[in-house]
Amino acid sequence: MNENMKKYINRENLFTIPNAISLFRLLLIPLFTWLYLNKEAYMAALAVIAVSGLSDIVDGKIARHYNMVSDFGKMFDPVVDKLTQAAMFFCLLSRFPNMLIPLIVHAIKEITTGIMSLMAINKTNVVEPAEWPGKLTTVFLYATAMIHILWTDITTEISDIIIGISVGWMLFAFAFYGIRNLKILCSKQRK
Repeated sequence: MNENMKKYINRENLFTIPNAISLFRLLLIPLFTWLYLNKEAYMAALAVIAVSGLSDIVDGKIARHYNMVSDFGKMFDPVVDKLTQAAMFFCLLSRFPNMLIPLIVHAIKEITTGIMSLMAINKTNVVEPAEWPGKLTTVFLYATAMIHILWTDITTEISDIIIGISVGWMLFAFAFYGIRNLKILCSKQRK
């Protein structure tokens, strides 16, 4: 492991309550997928997503309030968010074919932004925190999934409108983080 990675992955960064909550959320993904696809227990799957979303809010509040914000947590928490969102869209695709659009946009956005963020971290040795466009996009994506899980006979037109709003926010966040990372990558000096 190189020296830069050792800075982000050490005992103090790993073993915090917020990171344990993020790990718990990561473990909820296969449970959600199994409930939704194998058992078709949609209300139970909805409950798992609700617990995941609420625990995401709680881990951030704990991290800030008790000064447990860590570079590892700033990287791990968003990864768990993105994997959860991808799982939601993948599962919903089994009943709503139009979920392919946000799933593809999500994949392109997250792969591109992830690579750019890693390049920015490598250049500056600073892990930038999530900002409001990403947080608001997460809210829209969870809401989209929850509406589609609850409203089993949603019309295609209403579904398309809700999906369109979520995709719009994803694209806005993609542009926001893309510009932020480009500014960091194009700056001449290293921090």
